Amino acid sequence: MRCTYLYRYWRRTLGLQVRYADCGGYRFCYSYRGKPGFRPTILMLHGFSAHKDTWLTVVKYLPKHLHIVCVDMPGHEGTTRTNTDDYSIQGQVRRIHQFVETIHLNRKPFHLVGTAMGGNVGGVYAACYPSELCSMTLICPDGIRHPCETKFDNHLQDLEHSNYSLSIPLIPTTPEEMEDMFRLCSHVRFRIPQQILQGLVDVRLPHNTFYEEVFMEIVSEKSRYALQEHLHLITAPLQVIWGKQDQVVDVSGASVIAELLPGCRVDLLDNCGHSVVMEKPCRTARLILEFIILQQNARGGTKKSS
Repeated sequence: MRCTYLYRYWRRTLGLQVRYADCGGYRFCYSYRGKPGFRPTILMLHGFSAHKDTWLTVVKYLPKHLHIVCVDMPGHEGTTRTNTDDYSIQGQVRRIHQFVETIHLNRKPFHLVGTAMGGNVGGVYAACYPSELCSMTLICPDGIRHPCETKFDNHLQDLEHSNYSLSIPLIPTTPEEMEDMFRLCSHVRFRIPQQILQGLVDVRLPHNTFYEEVFMEIVSEKSRYALQEHLHLITAPLQVIWGKQDQVVDVSGASVIAELLPGCRVDLLDNCGHSVVMEKPCRTARLILEFIILQQNARGGTKKSS
């Protein structure tokens, strides 16, 4: 309850409102700020086991006149929880497209931002619906065969060898495992009191069965490298942001993307791990805005400072 109140207070402070979009018995929950204007709308897709409020740290540093939409991914937080068909990368792409059509976001090309799992979904979305995007930012996206293994890759191999009988590092069940997850995902060391760690575990525990279902889908053969398999179909101008110390998805993935899409822009962040939006929110916001403006100017848009 306390976390819910804090997020509600933070959203209100930043000027975001929460809305629901219903389509054929399926409900999406999203937050938004601003109205469509000169700059393209920004649609933000969060990562595995997160929620729309993940983006509040970044939204804080974006101009208030921008139209920003942050959606809960399929099954997460306030969006309908159905079955595993919706949890694969392609399944999530279909649902996000349904959301985009339901709120008429594709009346004009928009800028898509996705991090981690949301980056995998975002990249495949761009490949499947190229006319809907004017540009895109992928932040340490899943879905790439990166040349160098990470600490998480080693965990994943152990999980596979145990037939997934071991605990999953991204699905903590104790305060100690929660602390381990933060250490895995963040290069910046946040000091979190034991009581807070326990509270975070308590909030997540009722959803762990769902998280396990999603996890098994996104690491399955059809989803694990979905982004890389669709890169050749991406036509929208692409920006890649990655933390150099990412222990979940290795930064060498940025080179893989750049090799397949030579025109993409790569921004690597020093002293930053997998949780880019938490560790470097101001820098991330500046880079995204800078890229959007550069692309709009390249298309012949009138120059504006923000």
